[in-house]
This record gives sequence, C-alpha cells and structure tokens, in this order.
Amino acid sequence: MENRNIQMCDLKGQYNKIKSEIDTAIHQVIDSAAFIKGKEVNQFQDDLAKYLGVKHVIGCANGTDALQIALMALGLKPGDEVITPDFTFIATVEVVALLGMIPVLVDVDPTSFTIDIKKLEEAITPKTKAIIPVHLFGQCANMDEIMRIANKHNIFVVEDNAQALGSNYYLANGTTVKAGTIGDIGTTSFFPSKNLGCYGDGGALFTNNDDLANEIRSIANHGMKVRYHHDRIGVNSRLDTIQAAILSIKLKYLEQYNTARISAADFYDSKLKSCSHLVVPNRVKWSNHIFHQYTLRVIDANRDDLIKHLASFGIPSMVYYPVPLHIQKAFEPYRTFNGNSSYPVSDSLANSVISLPMHTEMDEATLNFICDKVLSFFK
Repeated sequence: MENRNIQMCDLKGQYNKIKSEIDTAIHQVIDSAAFIKGKEVNQFQDDLAKYLGVKHVIGCANGTDALQIALMALGLKPGDEVITPDFTFIATVEVVALLGMIPVLVDVDPTSFTIDIKKLEEAITPKTKAIIPVHLFGQCANMDEIMRIANKHNIFVVEDNAQALGSNYYLANGTTVKAGTIGDIGTTSFFPSKNLGCYGDGGALFTNNDDLANEIRSIANHGMKVRYHHDRIGVNSRLDTIQAAILSIKLKYLEQYNTARISAADFYDSKLKSCSHLVVPNRVKWSNHIFHQYTLRVIDANRDDLIKHLASFGIPSMVYYPVPLHIQKAFEPYRTFNGNSSYPVSDSLANSVISLPMHTEMDEATLNFICDKVLSFFK
C-alpha cells in the first residue's frame, strides 16, 4: 500500500468509469462545430435547473465570474458594503473589491466553519447591501437565519455554492431545497475537482427571479439582450459547449458521487473520531454534508508535522485555508474600514485544519491506510 498512488482527487479514475459517455459527448460537439452556445449548453442549463428545483440556471466561464456577475446584476454600486466570511477562498471577497465595493469580513462559527450569525448581524450598517454566505467544504451556512437577517435589513443574499452543489437544505418550515436556491442568486464553480466538475473552467448562476435572470444573461454576454445592442456594460463569460456536454453526463451521476463522498467521510469518522488530537467535521442539523473536502482540526499537536508525516507515506493532504483573508496583503486597504474587528476562529482554523484525500473513487483499503497513518502520528 505504501507504493499506492493516493490522490487528493482522482479525476482520472472517475473519468475511466464513464469514458465512453464522455468521449461520445465531446465528439458530438466537435462534429457539430458549435463550440460556443451549442445546444448542449441549453440542455445542461435545463437539466441543472430541474435537478436544483430552480427556475433559471445561467452558465458562465467560472465560479469567480459567477460571483461578479451576481453582484453586477443586483445593481450594487462602488462604496456599497458586502459582508462575507473571513475563512473562505479569495474569490468570494475578491469580486467585491474588483467592483469597487467594500468587503466587510466576518469571523466564522468554530464548528461549522460557516459565517457566524451573531457577528453577521453586528456587522450590518446603513451601507450594507448584500451578504455572501459560503457553503463551505460541502455543507450549508445557516440560511434560515441569514435570510431572516437579510429580510429584516432589506439586503440581498448571494449564495457562494461552489463547494456544496447537491447538498440538501432543511428549511425551518419543514421543506427541503437544494443549496444555492434560497437567496436572491446562487453561484457555483465547475472547477474539475468540485463535486460536479468539468474538464476545464466553468460556472453558473441560479435564481427564481425572472428579472434577475434576464440581467444575468445580458451581463454575461457583453451587456446584450438583442444582438449588437448593448444596454449596459457587461462581461464576456460563457460556459463553452464541450464543458456543458461533459457536465450533462456527470450531472446524471452527481447523487451517486455525493453518496460515495459521504460514505468515505463516514469511514474516516469511524476511525478518527476517538483520537483526542482530532476533531472530525461537524454535521449541522439544517444541511446534509456532501464533503467537497474532509477537513479535520488538529488539537494540541503540530498540524504541519502531521502533513510531513503523511507525505512520507505518499499520502497527500491540503490546508484550506492557511492565510485568513483579513491578513492577506491584497486586503490591506480594507483593514482600517473593518476597524478593530478580530477573527479568532479564522486564525485558529488556519493553524489547525487539514484536509485528507476525498473523492468518488475512495476504496476501503486506501481509507484504512490513510487512517492508520494519521493515527500513528499521535502514538
């Protein structure tokens, strides 16, 4: 087993199982030569909308573009404040700054790693126009509370759903909906390693609002609603036909893929939860966890030494995210604005989290090997 090729994400193994379907779909696009806005794009958008139970899905070039287009569609202006969690990938906050808005960083909950609801409400000012909750590592932020706060203060909600596509959210009223369909707009990424990933870059936005959907389509297509008539400044952000064709095939397997990830996480939990130096991922009551990442916290031990220990056995691991956004150089201009805010949870997580291999092709022998080597570090 020491010589086994263990990967953080086994895309090739996944591809080999559906190779004939994928290859056929790609060749059909090549034969048609409709590489941009081919029929497969509309088909995928329709398929994903049906799966999510949402009225509109609009594809775009990547998940970062999806976030930017969402903020543009809401009509936000330079100087408007947008609240985001501090513990997230930079794209969530980057688009806010790119559009001249003010990113207001909020610390996260120490158990779910999603935005801290109490600190969220404390951060709202008369200039707050939107909240971007992040559904981190595969489970949802507390959307019932987020929507309550947003409705109370009349502010927009854009769900960053890049890591939880397919997760179920259990609303307080007893109904179940898909992550990304609760706020004004949901966004996602189809980066190859995502639970639903393409073979390049890709992204999408979701909404139940017809007017917002029209704005999103226009913005993503150079501000056009009628060809060569540009009603507003837009961007060029398209989901290309080959990627859409690939995603249509993989969407059929998404529930199966998510179930495989959950099973792998259950195995990890069963082997690792008794170790006093590890905190296994918390599973919140309002959402199921589909484990885009399996992220542990290391307690009273050196996380970086554990990483080296695992690497010596050919086991990869990752730290998401080693540098909280509030201390990133790029966000220095906003530190004064954020005042005396502190981020003890984000700081602690940056120094203690470690993500183990997680993908759809995990087998019991590999999982056992990984767990044995993790536990051996603490003996």
